[in-house]
Amino acid sequence: MKNVQPQGSHFIDGAYVEDTAGREIPCVYAATGEVVATLHSATPAVIEQALASAKRAQAEWAALPPVARGRVLRRVAEILRERNQELSELETIDTGKPIQETTIADATSGADSLEYFGGLAATLTGETMPLGGDFVYTIREPLGVCVGIGAWNYPTQIACWKSAPALACGNAMIFKPSEVTPLCALKLAEIYIEAGAPAGLFNVVNGYGDVGAALIGDQRVDKVSLTGSVPTGEKVYAAAATGIRHVTMELGGKSPLIVFEDADIENAISAAINGNFYSTGQICSNGTRVFVHEDIVDTFTARLVERTKTAIIGDPMDPETQIGPMITDTQRQKVLNYIRIGQQEGATLAVGGGCPERDGWFIEPTVFTGVTDDMTIAREEIFGPVMSVLTFRDEDEVIARANDTEFGLAAGLFTRDFARAHRVVAQLQAGTCWINQYNLTPVETPFGGVKKSGVGRENSKAAIEHFSQVKSVYVALGDVEAAF
Repeated sequence: MKNVQPQGSHFIDGAYVEDTAGREIPCVYAATGEVVATLHSATPAVIEQALASAKRAQAEWAALPPVARGRVLRRVAEILRERNQELSELETIDTGKPIQETTIADATSGADSLEYFGGLAATLTGETMPLGGDFVYTIREPLGVCVGIGAWNYPTQIACWKSAPALACGNAMIFKPSEVTPLCALKLAEIYIEAGAPAGLFNVVNGYGDVGAALIGDQRVDKVSLTGSVPTGEKVYAAAATGIRHVTMELGGKSPLIVFEDADIENAISAAINGNFYSTGQICSNGTRVFVHEDIVDTFTARLVERTKTAIIGDPMDPETQIGPMITDTQRQKVLNYIRIGQQEGATLAVGGGCPERDGWFIEPTVFTGVTDDMTIAREEIFGPVMSVLTFRDEDEVIARANDTEFGLAAGLFTRDFARAHRVVAQLQAGTCWINQYNLTPVETPFGGVKKSGVGRENSKAAIEHFSQVKSVYVALGDVEAAF
């Protein structure tokens, strides 16, 4: 294992910062259980340094011409692509995800975001509204200092998805990664400085929940953007509300994937595999409730099990490996407990359900059949490689059942009937839907949920609305009338 110990636990005001008085953060490689680096949680002094430098840098950054801001973001994208292999290896060490995933889905998708918003920066103009003599014009302004709080499944991508639109709009960002994956965002911070961003514009502060709470509660913070679970989202949302701060919440899901009787079965199975087992099932938008029409469920299930048995579980650094470990043993035990509950409640374990005999926190891709809507595995977010296959008979029935959840992050369907596809999508309660595909999230597309799956949108032009505010200016060209 190569040395991944960073020069400091935090990156603030253009340089690494260390304060060993903070609680230790062990960085553990999930494939072996080996501690590969040790960081320290931010102390109050570190948090203060980050906030002060972000406040200063934001004013400097916002004063630049938008095209100059865009140029910096596009340069960051270029560097990310140039160093994709190095960054992908770090992502694999940080998360345990297979290198065949990280080389195509992590730093590269972050680069796409920076390139997109870098190009958009100079187009963020206002409007003019003629009023028959008088007129109004608008100015799009930055919010100020934004706090980004990341999840552990896509540390590089999430840091880019949050910082790119924030900085394009003229804000500064303090990013707090998950304490489980603290390494990748530090490299991004280095690259921002190399690309020409002002020191302090993108700070990375590592730490536990108390560090996030301290950042969210500071009066200098104008916006909070979280990717995480619903319980965490509720806490962060409530804390941000005390200061009437802008908030974006990208939370969990229990998303439906509907396979109609006329679907291309191999494509639908591929989508179900991607939507349940990619990143060892640790993706918020996963289609973990797979509703299959009763006419094809036997064929679908038999082929699904056959293909799932061929999954290659192994060393994440091996390009042939398709399934890596869970992020922590705690997460693995949580998933194993759900598997036990599924069996206890009467679902049929069709394949998987165990742990390979090897070091690390591995778990087999698991498929349950005979699942009913009231079972725990069909209602709660597992966040692991566990697929529930349910059956349905008609369209109205499956729409009602798909929507019968507190979540609303994503949904997908497979059918050759495009009239039906659009009709069903219009009724699904989800922020992101796919027709004959699943879990593709190009930066050009808004991403976010409804109901308890979140508020606001990431990516696309929609993200601009969540990182900026509009000022209206009324211009009078005549006299002012008054009653007296």
